[in-house]
Amino acid sequence: MKLQRLLSLTRQAVDTYKLIDSGDKIAVGISGGKDSLALLYALHGLKRFYPNPFQIHAITVDLGFEGFDLTKIKALCEKLSVPYTIVSTDIGNILFQIRQESNPCSLCAKLRKGALNQAAIDLGCNKVAYGHHKNDIVETMMLSLIYEGRFYSFSPRTYLDRTGLTLIRPLLYVDEADLIGFSNKFQLPVCKNPCPADGNTKREVMKKLMKDLESSNPGTKDHMFNAILNGRIPGWPAIPDVSPRASDDDILKEEPIL
Repeated sequence: MKLQRLLSLTRQAVDTYKLIDSGDKIAVGISGGKDSLALLYALHGLKRFYPNPFQIHAITVDLGFEGFDLTKIKALCEKLSVPYTIVSTDIGNILFQIRQESNPCSLCAKLRKGALNQAAIDLGCNKVAYGHHKNDIVETMMLSLIYEGRFYSFSPRTYLDRTGLTLIRPLLYVDEADLIGFSNKFQLPVCKNPCPADGNTKREVMKKLMKDLESSNPGTKDHMFNAILNGRIPGWPAIPDVSPRASDDDILKEEPIL
């Protein structure tokens, strides 16, 4: 995927759901994966011509696992002239050594988001951008449907009333396959996830299920995505200029499985 296409889809999401306002300072959550790095490129590029002027600040929450080298990501941020903050934590040790969690993803998500949000507040940001893409939206809906018995997926924009932060997902319309192509084309400095649970989660199961469904019924993913957009899901903007409100605890419950 070309950068122009990534910027076009990002702007479509930003314009449709009013994700960026003049004067915003946006914390870009950088996990080290292709999605968050593509998001960094997208917002950096959009920043140059978008009519609402805004700032971005990249933030990585380091879980404390050995081998998580952020040197190349730091170099990329310097190349793009984007300020970069690394938040050092002991989350990995807490999950796998102290608590020895058998299903660590939910607690990990809660702790990571808490650390990211606090760093964003400390840096004077009013919004936090996540790199969730179209596949994530559909997979989350399937996870909620199968494991929780409800039709649900996370919203493009959600206001956290306790922190005053707004969560935004500018890659809403981008396919994961296109992000893989973009990552390869621009040689993004992807850091392999050192988490012991990586690749062994319910989300991975859902990825495989969606791949099988798409293979046997081409167009399934897009049909599901359109159903989500038109599904009047609680927490989603009924119209583009209405922002959903939720407590921080509610948002942490949105994505229990990563």
